[in-house]
Amino acid sequence: MIHRVEFRAAPEPSRYTIHRVKALLKVHGELIHRRVQLLARGVLCCAALAVFGAALRAAPQAQTPQQPPPLIRSVRGPDLFLAYCASCHGKDAKGNGPAAVALRPKVPDLTILARNNGGKFPEDRVRKTILGDDRLAAHGSREMPVWGPVFHQIEQDTDWGNVRLANLTQYLKSIQSLK
Repeated sequence: MIHRVEFRAAPEPSRYTIHRVKALLKVHGELIHRRVQLLARGVLCCAALAVFGAALRAAPQAQTPQQPPPLIRSVRGPDLFLAYCASCHGKDAKGNGPAAVALRPKVPDLTILARNNGGKFPEDRVRKTILGDDRLAAHGSREMPVWGPVFHQIEQDTDWGNVRLANLTQYLKSIQSLK
C-alpha cells in the first residue's frame, strides 16, 4: 500500500501574527541585551575585585592588622633579629630592609643607638620598644604591641619571652658602632 503525502504551502501569515512575532522579538531582544549587560557588569566586577585583591597583597604589611609571625625555635639574638627585625631594619641593622621604603617615619639605624645616646646603649628603652611599652609609630600602638605577644608565647610550658628579649637586646648592644 502506497501512501500519498501532500505538501501544502504554509498559510500566509496574517498581519496580527507578524506584529506579534516582531513584538516578541523586541521583548526577547531587550531581555537578551539586559542579560548581556548584566554579564558584562559581572565580569567587570570580578576583574575589579581581582585588581583590588592584588593591590591589597602588594600593599605594605604594616598598614593592615594581622597575625604576628610564627615563633621561631631559636632564642639566639642574631636569629631573632633576622626573623623579626631585618625586614625593616635590614640584615646589617642600618634601617635599609626591604620593607623600609614603605614605612614612615624613616626606619632607624640600630647600629648607632649608643652613639645617639651619649655613648651608652639605651638598654631599657630598647627593651620597652621591642615589647611595645614605648609607643613608636612604626611599631604600632600601645594597645597592639608588635613583638611583646610574640616573644612571650608559651612554648613547652616555659615562657621564653624574657630569654628572647634579653638575647635580642644583647645582640643589638653587640652591633653598636661608636664611630
